Amino acid sequence: MALKILVAEDETRLNYLVCNYLKGAGYEVVGVTDGEAALDAFYTNYFSLVILDIMMPKMDGLEVCREIRKESNVPIVMLTARNTEFDELRGFETGADEYIAKPFSPKILVTRVNSVLKRAGLLQDNEIVLGKLKIHLREHNVYVEEKKIPLTPREYDLLNYLVTNKNLVLSREQILGAVWEYDFDGDARTVDTHIKCLRAKLGECGDYIKTVRKYGYKLEVPEDETACTE
Repeated sequence: MALKILVAEDETRLNYLVCNYLKGAGYEVVGVTDGEAALDAFYTNYFSLVILDIMMPKMDGLEVCREIRKESNVPIVMLTARNTEFDELRGFETGADEYIAKPFSPKILVTRVNSVLKRAGLLQDNEIVLGKLKIHLREHNVYVEEKKIPLTPREYDLLNYLVTNKNLVLSREQILGAVWEYDFDGDARTVDTHIKCLRAKLGECGDYIKTVRKYGYKLEVPEDETACTE
């Protein structure tokens, strides 16, 4: 499953160019042209990285960044036509991970995106290790203490979403929107059912998935197990 990137840029030609270069680099891309559309897309999809132009209609990139940071630690790259230290500081203060001033080479943008994803651990050697849990990203294989765990595609996507947002409390609605993308006929209780099945299959690592009463779930690895993998 290719990593998915949200591109919010109101200049149509640049939006098209950036999206095409990212697709050529192997990413799945969703492009929008204003801040409100960016938030709508973010709340109804799961993204590995978000690219925001600062100057956009309806909501600017800084406002969108602030709203996203209330919900997620997804990597965010800010774009701006104003190459000043003040704008750069404002971008970082709102929670951006990287800042690129226009004009820029699309190839440089792709390089910077790769770098941010690597820092976030999403392009690290195709392997994520959390305590006794190991995930091979390209193969979609999951192991607990070297034993391969058979998961359905939905269970794998659910686990991957929890791992990507580890230590963050996620509501059932957030999980539903990210993993199911509202492509179902049920309700939020389907999340509980899949969490129950996932915990059972993961055995002792199922305890990493914590229930947050009346809200949702979070994935948290005990400190003693985290220490032994670093």
